[in-house]
Amino acid sequence: MTNRLSRRGIAGLAAIVPAFFIGQATAQTATESTFERVNRTKVLRIAALGGELPYFSKDIASGEWSGAAVDMAKDIAKIWGASLEYVESTYGNSVLDLQTNKVDIAFALNPTPARALSIGFTNAMIIHPFGALLRKGFEAKTWADINKPDVRIVVDLGSLHEVIAKRFTPKAQVTAFKTRDEAILAMQAGRADVDILATMLGLTALGKNPSLGHFELLGNPTVALPSCIGVRREPDTRFKEVVNAWLDMNRGTGQIREWMIAGIERTGAKREDIPADLSF
Repeated sequence: MTNRLSRRGIAGLAAIVPAFFIGQATAQTATESTFERVNRTKVLRIAALGGELPYFSKDIASGEWSGAAVDMAKDIAKIWGASLEYVESTYGNSVLDLQTNKVDIAFALNPTPARALSIGFTNAMIIHPFGALLRKGFEAKTWADINKPDVRIVVDLGSLHEVIAKRFTPKAQVTAFKTRDEAILAMQAGRADVDILATMLGLTALGKNPSLGHFELLGNPTVALPSCIGVRREPDTRFKEVVNAWLDMNRGTGQIREWMIAGIERTGAKREDIPADLSF
């Protein structure tokens, strides 16, 4: 008996062998860690949020991205000699984009317990303090200064701003609007004295419309939350370790602060608008 394959057998193998290798390649890609994928492809995919200065801005005419997070991402990509790929997203969707392996990193996320169930977080990128946008002629230095029955405070509904208002200003007249823009419009119309905001948001709003008043970091106590870089939750932790080393070095040398200030200036705000005691 000769050990030969029939034409039908050869045709069957021709179909099976490519499928086998395709299956192997697919399985390898599915289990590939972020570190391995970026190292192989030399592409770093980031969640990009249009109109979210100081972190992100997209030029409609050229399609070019700029902002503090873009500057940081470019510097991280250099570690692998990689280019950037922008995946347009939102703060909420960037968590899903990490889960579904559409992006490798998502900037400026607060590490809430709910988010930590789904994704991983790096060390703090900045410690993001909260304060208040104050109308012209209204002065405040502490939370107690605005926790008074005659003070009109606006916040955006369901946000950390609303949580903080309920916690530190229960005596004031607090009104929650559906969106942050609506709360700012109430300030602009003279229907509010104070808009409680995270510092980056407050300075951005002031940069766009200086007539709103001025921004003040409120103390006693200082209210601040870490802002981190979101990453995929995976067994291979090398990617997060590299980004953490990058963060620690650049925070220690003051480079993160410079990128942040440059991003704030892109909003139209000036360095003198930035509170002197603001620390990143």
